[in-house]
Amino acid sequence: MPLVTSTEMFKKAYDGGYAIGAFNVNNMEIVQGITEACQEQKAPVILQVSKGARAYANHTYLIKMVEAAVIECPDIPIVLHLDHGPDFETCKACIDGGFTSVMIDCSSRPFDENVAETKKVVEYAHAHGVVVEAELGTLAGVEDDVKVSAEDSSYTHPEEVEEFVTRTGCDSLAIAIGTSHGAYKFTPEQCTRNEQGILVPPPLRFDVLEEVSKRLPGFPIVLHGSSSVPQEFVQKINAHGGKMPDAIGIPEEELRHAAQLSVCKINIDSDIRLAITASIREYFDEHPDHFDPRQYLKPARQAVKDMVAHKLINVLGCNGKA
Repeated sequence: MPLVTSTEMFKKAYDGGYAIGAFNVNNMEIVQGITEACQEQKAPVILQVSKGARAYANHTYLIKMVEAAVIECPDIPIVLHLDHGPDFETCKACIDGGFTSVMIDCSSRPFDENVAETKKVVEYAHAHGVVVEAELGTLAGVEDDVKVSAEDSSYTHPEEVEEFVTRTGCDSLAIAIGTSHGAYKFTPEQCTRNEQGILVPPPLRFDVLEEVSKRLPGFPIVLHGSSSVPQEFVQKINAHGGKMPDAIGIPEEELRHAAQLSVCKINIDSDIRLAITASIREYFDEHPDHFDPRQYLKPARQAVKDMVAHKLINVLGCNGKA
């Protein structure tokens, strides 16, 4: 099965009350861990590449690794998506280079500028059989080159979505309802603490999501910044020399609820990084005499695979939907 667009995936997800996992890829082990889990769970998947990943791994290497995954996992549909494309030129390079989906992120610009740049990308992408994700509202946090302070973040305004989608022709829309990029999504001051002393983040704004859904019936909605920052990984990192105090993510039960509504794509990146780092830190602690990268990257790859399988089944609900 060749690379596909997300059009059919999203239609089935919307009607079926589940979401597609969009996992960021940066190297071979991550690509393998994600796609092996999806192949075993018979789940469709979106492999997404950020501007930072292209700078780190090189566009050509990333394309070829994803093409290898398509060959090795022939039973599942795979989308290759640009995450947070900053401008038309980056989106065009990815469209010309074989991506089947791109995101143009002009959410920090004034509304009309966002519309104009998004429309320009949509026209070029659609002429080449590629779909486009756009964004309204601004998420706080840090992810690769995306850095937004809590003060500069803003929820999506539902009254703007119809005009935006109509004027741009985008195929899906990322909205801001309280998710955030990175492993430190909220400050302790924004949270409460439960009886175990663990930080509990503020709840997602499902009222915003529901209002957007009413205004855009049947239209696929995307959530960025949706890693849950599993405390088992954080604790393991800290137990083996790391320092990640107060790292906190989005509760999985809230993401599952979002997937049952109009959210068709949920982005997960930080959880992959945490799974890999926790595994490698533990391995280095337990095997200080080892120096072969294959020795510690093999369990790290398995940690990614296990984490992704958990997400597919318990959070996204897309297992068995390939």
